[in-house]
Amino acid sequence: TFLAVRETLEARGVLGQLKARIRAEVFSALDDQREPRPPLSHENLLINELIREYLEFNKYRYTASVLTAESSQPEVPLDRQFLANELKVVEDTSSKSVPLLYGLLSHFLNSSDSGGKVFLRGAAASNAPPGPDA
Repeated sequence: TFLAVRETLEARGVLGQLKARIRAEVFSALDDQREPRPPLSHENLLINELIREYLEFNKYRYTASVLTAESSQPEVPLDRQFLANELKVVEDTSSKSVPLLYGLLSHFLNSSDSGGKVFLRGAAASNAPPGPDA
């Protein structure tokens, strides 16, 4: 009977979800409570959502469920249009059929600005005084 229940859960696609949820709970229980996680910043919320959208698009639903549980990301995904607006991304009809990460990657791979280089600044750098090279 156990085998029949397992086969039924597999056929319904529930077994993998249950395993992922158990893994997430185990990670949570094993997590070092003496070292609290930093609060979920706006940037981390957006990054996690980009990753979740990518994972779910590629049918990595169990990984996405662990990410959601472990990161304290809201269970309900952010609205895609909200996410695009936050990232100042303008989409066409075809780009809406794939995760935003694909479009961002394509933009940077095909960009000819700055000789193909992207210059990044950390969030803290924008508040820091200019360095000696400035």
